[in-house]
Amino acid sequence: MPTETRIVAPGPNERTVRTVEGVVLAVPTGWQILAPGDAGLTRRVKAAGPTWTVQQKKGRKLFSLGVWAPADRIAAITAELETERATESYAKRRASDVVRRERKQTVYVEDFRGAVLNFLAFAPGHADLAQRLADAVTVHATPVGSGTVARTQRIPIERRAEAAVIAWLRHQTTTYDDMQIPRIKGKRREVRGQLAEQSRKLLKKYREGFVIDPATCPLHQACSQS
Repeated sequence: MPTETRIVAPGPNERTVRTVEGVVLAVPTGWQILAPGDAGLTRRVKAAGPTWTVQQKKGRKLFSLGVWAPADRIAAITAELETERATESYAKRRASDVVRRERKQTVYVEDFRGAVLNFLAFAPGHADLAQRLADAVTVHATPVGSGTVARTQRIPIERRAEAAVIAWLRHQTTTYDDMQIPRIKGKRREVRGQLAEQSRKLLKKYREGFVIDPATCPLHQACSQS
């Protein structure tokens, strides 16, 4: 069994895991858990031989809890990586990577904000509000690691922008966060759908150029607080 790479779940005890078939296995003697957080180290440890990757599902999200592997392998690769990372060439490469990622992030933020504005399509009289709303949604949705829909690559940027706006409106202009939603399958999705429809009706008024009193409009109030 130790020669087989596995994806497992936490077991009932500290040094046990549960396979996808539900079988509880004891962690091999001499193995230790490599905590998540260092992607480079984890990749090398997994590439060097069999490992047991521990994952736990919470809701719809899957979280990594670390990788079980021989302790001597982890120690050797850790030492090797630390030596490599201490070199000048590695430091230069890292600095170059940071600059490239920042440049890519800047471009994406600009593109995403443009997609948000295109989705809003407010009438000229509400252009200032559209700009403020686009800023608020973009700041919230685009940070790397935020886990928002804006960071997914599975759907086009236009749909990401739409989903991000609707999500922002749900949290900022409705009572969603304070709602006591029954723990019934599908109920939360139903509530979200109803609130999304309210948000779309509100956006439609701004697209059609309606005169709206800022003092009573939840969108105006939310943007003024952002």
